[in-house]
Amino acid sequence: MNNLKIQNILIEGVAIIQPDHFEDERGFFLENFKVSSYSNPLIENIKFVQDNLSRSKKGVLRGMHYTINKPQAQMLTVVRGKIFDVVVDLRRNSKTFGKWYGVELGDGCARQIYMPHGIAHGFCVLSDWADLHYKVTEEYDPSDEGGLLWNDPGVGINWPIDNPIVGKKDSKYPLLTNIEYNHLPQKN
Repeated sequence: MNNLKIQNILIEGVAIIQPDHFEDERGFFLENFKVSSYSNPLIENIKFVQDNLSRSKKGVLRGMHYTINKPQAQMLTVVRGKIFDVVVDLRRNSKTFGKWYGVELGDGCARQIYMPHGIAHGFCVLSDWADLHYKVTEEYDPSDEGGLLWNDPGVGINWPIDNPIVGKKDSKYPLLTNIEYNHLPQKN
């Protein structure tokens, strides 16, 4: 197996990855990560140090989260269910600053999304339940977490659900225009 496909998108450094997988009437086998396969100029020199799992029910919207000073890249795989995944470039010195990109991930589409440091991330659940697996390059530090309001009209994310279930913390994040300059990540 070595049919990994990596597709660059509108936002520099963010990639959709189609990993090696095999599927038949019994089910599937997915090679979720193998360092030799993921050695690609877009995501080279990555060193994952922590794995996280998340489960959310239909209608839940989580995000938009990012790290400020401690560079944390992440790679997300939907293990079960389907989500609409969104990234927003918050790197203050990036030519795509403030731009967003959304993609469906999960059942029926064996794809991952890779995000470098400086990208705000969020998702909404389209299936009854969704289980997500994150690989991250820096251990979680709550003192370094930033957030962008999920429905910031200046960013204009086109979420595919009405009336999402949003947590208290996520609903109180600021608009992009109200985030202080020194609370925005810098592009590496």
